[in-house]
Amino acid sequence: MLYFSSIGEAENVFKALSTPMRLKIMEMIYEDDSMSMNDLAEALGLTNGAISMHVNKLEEAGLIKIKTTSGKRGTMKIIRPRYDRLIIDLAPAQESRNCYTDDIRIGYYTTCSVTPTCGLATAREIIGSLDDPRVFSFPERFNAGILWFTSGYVEYNLPNHLQAGQTLTELQISFEISSECPDYNEDYPSDIYFSLNGIPLGMWISPGDFGARRGYLSPPWWSDRLNQYGLLKTLIINGEGCFIDGSNKIGSVTIQDLNITYNSYITLRFEVPKDTANVGGCTLFGEDFGDHNQAIRVKAYYEEENEHE
Repeated sequence: MLYFSSIGEAENVFKALSTPMRLKIMEMIYEDDSMSMNDLAEALGLTNGAISMHVNKLEEAGLIKIKTTSGKRGTMKIIRPRYDRLIIDLAPAQESRNCYTDDIRIGYYTTCSVTPTCGLATAREIIGSLDDPRVFSFPERFNAGILWFTSGYVEYNLPNHLQAGQTLTELQISFEISSECPDYNEDYPSDIYFSLNGIPLGMWISPGDFGARRGYLSPPWWSDRLNQYGLLKTLIINGEGCFIDGSNKIGSVTIQDLNITYNSYITLRFEVPKDTANVGGCTLFGEDFGDHNQAIRVKAYYEEENEHE
C-alpha cells in the first residue's frame, strides 16, 4: 500500500499517471509482472526511447521497480508494480487544536542496548551482519528503515517546538511495531514498555511477529522468513493518563506529571526487559518496510497562555 496524507504529497504520482499511455503500462504490468521493456514497447507500438521515458516517469514516482535479468540476447529489464493499493487523503482532517508534528526515522535513535536476535536494514541491504549488536553503532543506521531486537531498548530524542507561554496538553506518538522472533511467529507475545524522560508510562503486549504474508512495503530482496509487517499503534499521553490507540489505558502518568516545558528535552524509550513475563522482542518499521510508509510520528498538542481568557 502507498499512502499519502495530502494531495501535495502525491503530486509526483499524479504527474506520472497523467497520460493514457502510462496508465496502460500500469494496467499491463499488473496483469503480467514478467513483462520486459521490449515486451511493452512491442505491445504498445512504441520505440525503445519512448517506452524508456514513460517507465522512468513511473519509476521516479515510486510506482514500479525494474529488475535486470539475463535474456536470450543479453540483459533485459523486467517492469513490476511496487504496490497493490494507493490511498490519498484528498481532504485531510483539519486540526482544531494547536499542534506540532514531526517524523523521526527509525535509525535516528540516540542510545541503545540490544541483544540478539537483532539487526537493522535499509531499503537496499542489511546493515553489517545479522544478530551482531555492534551494527547498531554503524553510521549506516541513519538510513535504516527497520530495526529489531530480542531484549534491551532503543531511545529517541523527540523535538520540542514549544515556545514560552505554550503549555503541552497531549502527546500522540504513532509507530508500526511487532514482536521479534527468529523467522516469524504470528502468536509470539512480547511485553513492550514505553517511557518518557525516564518515567515509565506503561506496557503493551505485542501479539506476534507477523510474516504469513509479505509486508506491502517490503523490498523485493527482503527474505520471506524475516519480519514482514507490524501493527500501527498510537501511544497517547494526556491529562487522563497513558493510552494505546485512545481506548486501552496502560498507565496513570499524565502529561502534567511529565513537567515538560518549552526548554525541556523529551526522550522516548522502547524497551523489552530481560525479566518481563513475555520476552518476545521488538521490531520497529519505518517508511521502507511493513505496511505503513511512515516513521515514528509525533504530534504535540499545546495551548497558548491566556488562550481561554
